[in-house]
Amino acid sequence: MKNIILFVLTISIVACSNNKADLTVIGNVKGLKKGTIYLKKIQDTAMVTLDSILISGTPEFVLETNLEEPEVLYLVLDKNDTDEGRIRFFANKGITEINTTLKNFAFDANIVGSREQTLLQEHNDMALKYNNKKLDIIKENFDALKDNDSIKAMETNLQQESLLKSKYLYTINFALNHKTSRVSPYLALTEIMDARLKYLDTIYRSLPDSIASSKYGKELKILIEEISDSEDN
Repeated sequence: MKNIILFVLTISIVACSNNKADLTVIGNVKGLKKGTIYLKKIQDTAMVTLDSILISGTPEFVLETNLEEPEVLYLVLDKNDTDEGRIRFFANKGITEINTTLKNFAFDANIVGSREQTLLQEHNDMALKYNNKKLDIIKENFDALKDNDSIKAMETNLQQESLLKSKYLYTINFALNHKTSRVSPYLALTEIMDARLKYLDTIYRSLPDSIASSKYGKELKILIEEISDSEDN
């Protein structure tokens, strides 16, 4: 019921505004009684604030901004202490709803919004499985070293290398399979930017013009050119 009321309130706010925002982020941070929630983006390597709201007693929030095109934004929580949480999401015009908890601000985030966010979440879910497996292997490697088991330690090192290759190949194939989405060049930039040039170039060349000319498409092209120039020198 609260979500419905908040949704109606959001629509009313947007409709009454003379300078209408084309993105509205609504949500709830369970357990939050006091703090500031920011809507931010990365611009020229710096994090800049697009909107913010001071929370005092009520954990619901509404944030607004305008988008030139779909891009990744961040919901940042400042709880007036040294602990700050940050939630990454792929924003598009319309309404994005983010519900989470104070205790596990980033980990508990449930995001409902753009098609790009759905794809990003699909990739992130698999990436989490890879990371969990990596932690298991690291623990096995630590135990092997502790027990002076050089054979087991070598095996775990090879397992880590194999897992990393598998994770990279998954992201490469994911980007190629979703080349009509801005998520494709974004993942190439953020998840496999240190992959071999031929893989990054393959992803870029697969992009349709509308995606290649987008923010992340242009950034991927610049990255490829920079890597190519450094390899030539």
